[in-house]
Amino acid sequence: MSDPAKVRRHAERVRELVASVVRSQIKDPRLGMITITDARITADLRDATVFYTVLGDAAAQSGTAAALESAKGMLRSTVGKALGLRHSPTLTFVLDDVQDQVKHIDDLLAQARHADAEVQRIAARAEYAGDAQPYRLDDEAEDDTAEADELPQGGDQR
Repeated sequence: MSDPAKVRRHAERVRELVASVVRSQIKDPRLGMITITDARITADLRDATVFYTVLGDAAAQSGTAAALESAKGMLRSTVGKALGLRHSPTLTFVLDDVQDQVKHIDDLLAQARHADAEVQRIAARAEYAGDAQPYRLDDEAEDDTAEADELPQGGDQR
């Protein structure tokens, strides 16, 4: 198992190399407006996963995925030579759907804000179920003892 710092450095280098090669050497017309967002490599440095985003619709995303798959061999050899490892890591390309997740989270936050505003609106109109002051005050306690003194002593008080 490799040092975690070494693995991170190699992953960062893989991301930079793939981005550079995609930008300068791949001339596939199916390749859309692509951004390499992240790369992760296993601890044994044998498998690398490269995350990317594509600007455009589903057709642009599928075309870019096909272009990356067809250029995978060239990318793998370039990465292997640059890293100087005994075994070139296999590359797996994964579409990074961060924008979709961001939109989903923003929608959930908007729903939560709306629900909080509704709760605040209901709470503003709310009234106490009992008295406004449910606790006994000292003045009332004296009045209650005076009333108790007026009750007849002894006998049945029904």
